[in-house]
Amino acid sequence: MEEKMSEENIKEVKMLEAQILHLQAEVAALQCQQQDTHKDMTFHFRGQMQDALSYMCGQRHVEGREKVVSRLKEELEELEDDLKRQTEMNGISLNSCSTKTLQSSGSKMVQQVCVSGHCSELVFQVEFQLSEVKEGERSERTVSDLNVVMDASDLQNFSSFLSGVEESRDLLLFFRTLRTFSDRCDDRCRTFQHFQEKYPSVVSLPGGCRSEVMTLNHPELPGCVLFVHWSVEVSREGGVAPEINLLTKIPEKALQLFPSQAVDGAAEAFHSLLRILGPEAAIESVVRAVSLSQDT
Repeated sequence: MEEKMSEENIKEVKMLEAQILHLQAEVAALQCQQQDTHKDMTFHFRGQMQDALSYMCGQRHVEGREKVVSRLKEELEELEDDLKRQTEMNGISLNSCSTKTLQSSGSKMVQQVCVSGHCSELVFQVEFQLSEVKEGERSERTVSDLNVVMDASDLQNFSSFLSGVEESRDLLLFFRTLRTFSDRCDDRCRTFQHFQEKYPSVVSLPGGCRSEVMTLNHPELPGCVLFVHWSVEVSREGGVAPEINLLTKIPEKALQLFPSQAVDGAAEAFHSLLRILGPEAAIESVVRAVSLSQDT
């Protein structure tokens, strides 16, 4: 009985010894593989690090330096060209863009984004939270806490729209409407400048070329002033439309010389010209009438 147990113990010991030898061989193979990998990584990393340090210290050969600089210049030029194309297409130039991670997990990331820039003369700053939730291979992004700040004093017609955008968190609508609104303001500015340069003795712009009012005043008719009020209206839904009106300021003595119907009907007649001729031709007709053919 004892001999049988002794034989079993010997077999078990031998089997354990064989397993130990097998494990030792596996450990040795893994150590060898780790050393080879470490050598490769060290060589690769050391090469990159040495190249970077040599380049920074000016010790790298000229040909390699020129190659790196040339590649960086090409990449920079491509980025500049792409940015230029995007700016020309949407008319919006970005000055800065910053992000701050508020929450990050395996499936969800929340970032605070701040973007500032300008569209023509209109300066803006947009802040919002961007949440991205991943479900398998799909991801969904949502915008929240949208806040828009416009740096301008004459945007009363834009304030209602901005409130609606902040509620709906529709960034695409904001930028699209901003571009259209800016274009219409630029049209007004160019038109006012054109008439001021063409009729300097009659046309004046008290608030500057980007204001809403252009005044018409003939030197030989003191106190008789016509005002072209050109506003750009923006609906809460993002619709943009110009609204142009002709206002009169005529002294009481002058009113006694003209029929009241002719004076009162000036605004209505101007609106008829607008519908038929368009803004520039309608304003041209009024300016020429006020100028008594001067400066033509």
